[in-house]
Order: sequence, then structure tokens, then C-alpha cells
Amino acid sequence: MSPAPEAPAPARPTPHRQVPPPRPPTPLSPSTTPEAATPSYADLMRTPRQAARIVVLSPSGSVFLFRENNIEVGIHWLPPGGGIDPGETPEECVRRELREETGWTDLEPQRLLCTWEHDFTHQGIPVRQHEHIYVTTGPRRDPVPESPDAHWRWLSQPALASLGEPLWPPRLAELLADTPAGPVHLGLVENQGRTVT
Repeated sequence: MSPAPEAPAPARPTPHRQVPPPRPPTPLSPSTTPEAATPSYADLMRTPRQAARIVVLSPSGSVFLFRENNIEVGIHWLPPGGGIDPGETPEECVRRELREETGWTDLEPQRLLCTWEHDFTHQGIPVRQHEHIYVTTGPRRDPVPESPDAHWRWLSQPALASLGEPLWPPRLAELLADTPAGPVHLGLVENQGRTVT
């Protein structure tokens, strides 16, 4: 008779391992919150656009501006200028725009006053526009605008400071009154309240 097989040794109990509790999420700093780190849907839908403008000062210090009405931002005053064409420099842009919008061909940009960004609707397209703002001096005269419906005015600097309607760029009166040593970079500036006339 063959010997009976040995009974298997009893299994050792598996020691109990304590699982550490889940770690609480690390709070995000204000600069890394989803709201700050992720552009809003409205920002993502805006088309970047490069533009340049030129502030023309008369010998007495008056400023030449157009008055326009935009579907998104309403009534505002702004210097001659517009979008930079492909392959064009900002300086070339202001020469061309000044010729197209006023008929003046004898003025050159003398210095860069500031840069800024702002949102508005251009020809039905929401854009975020980065602008170079130049300054020059020239005689006080009437323009020959490309549009017969253009509204323009020579404004004294005190009148500019108390205009009561939005200016592009917003700190234009301040920058002209206290000439900075170099270009001022204003960054992204939110639109002021919309005015409708």
C-alpha cells in the first residue's frame, strides 16, 4: 500500500496592508486657475489683426482725429490708420493709410508713441487688434477723405482731454500732454461703454 499523500500546508494569511487615504487636491494658485490659464471662448473666436495709426499734430498742438461708429464698441475718436498689409511695415502702413484717408502725402512718422491691443468688430469679424501708434507734425488743413461720409476734427489738447467719448488709444490725451521718453506699451485695454447716437 502506497503512503497517503501529505496534506498541503495551510496557506499563510496575507498581512493586512493599510492603504493611505487619498491626498487632497493641491489648490491652484490664481495664476494657474482654469479661468486664468485657459482663454475664454470669446477670446479664442477673435481673429488677430495688426494695425498702425498716426497722430498728426498741428504747430499749435491740435490733434487731427476721425469720429467713427463701430457695431461692437460704438462711437469713438481715432487717428488715421488701419490694418497692416502682408509684407508691409507699420511705418509703410501709416504712410499709405494717411494718403488714402486724408490725401496728405508729405508727412512721415517721427516717433512711436505707444502700442496697445483691443477688441472690436472689423467688417463683421470679431478681431483682437494690436496697434502701433506713431506721431508726426504737419500744417493744420482740411483733409480730402476717401469717404464723403467721414467725420473729422482738429481738437486742441484740452478739448481732447475733456472729449467725453472714447479715444483710440485710450490714453492719447495723457501721452501727448506728458511726452514719454520712449514708446509706452499699454497692453490689452478693455472697451469702454458703448455709446450710440
